[in-house]
Amino acid sequence: MNYKEIGIQVEGSQPTSKLCVYIQDTTAGFYIKKRPLVLICPGGGYNHVSEREGEPVALTFLAMGYHAAVLKYSCAPSQYPTQLLELAKAMCYLKDSAEEFKIDREKIFVCGFSAGGHLAASLGCFWDDEIFSKELNISEADREKKLKPFGMILGYPVITSGESAHRDSFRKLLGDRQEDSELLNKVSLENQVSDKTPQTFIWGTYTDASVPMENSLLFLSALRKAGVSAEYHLFRAGQHGLSLGTTLTQSAEDKHIQPEVNLWVDACRSWLKSVCE
Repeated sequence: MNYKEIGIQVEGSQPTSKLCVYIQDTTAGFYIKKRPLVLICPGGGYNHVSEREGEPVALTFLAMGYHAAVLKYSCAPSQYPTQLLELAKAMCYLKDSAEEFKIDREKIFVCGFSAGGHLAASLGCFWDDEIFSKELNISEADREKKLKPFGMILGYPVITSGESAHRDSFRKLLGDRQEDSELLNKVSLENQVSDKTPQTFIWGTYTDASVPMENSLLFLSALRKAGVSAEYHLFRAGQHGLSLGTTLTQSAEDKHIQPEVNLWVDACRSWLKSVCE
């Protein structure tokens, strides 16, 4: 495996914003010459970037045979759209580096957990927005090939700013603009799904008290109405922020153990295989 860190900076970025890239070894002895990649956005309520949802998840996708990358994006006091622009810039970097890293540039997935799920889904909903032409100098004609994910993998994602919102995520994301109803509606992603939104895999738990399952259900319903393919797995029990649910991602407080939810990994493996074929 090869590992590389790349600074990802846009206006408003924190100095710590970077992309950590994990690339499978590929030599003349391998039959596979290029691989899909999963670009991971850890959660943390837009207040911090969870280490538990970063490298351990990347190594899990590496074990499946995919390349992986983790975006350590800017958090509060940086505000929207800084994080989205950083993710878009990371996607551009990976697609532009496809030949160097032996990435299948047509099959780059975004994966996100909690607030990172909101960030990943934001790129899936907004990849064709004019903001990327203005801020990243990407032409309208190039947006799809440079920015659109092939698919999305969302773990207990923050989606809605409505009744079932995780309010603190939106406070951190929007700062002093959180009372702007138009902006708040824009970042409520169930309102932004279209037939241009990528195919999606979602999972969560019934007992998540921080980001209720209604977030996923609202997004799933919007995907269905838009005719976008989706798969959803709801587990009977489990607190928020489980990541892999095993001792590999157990928190320092001796929490976040729910071994049965690790089945999402096997389900995601099957989903990835089916959509990549």
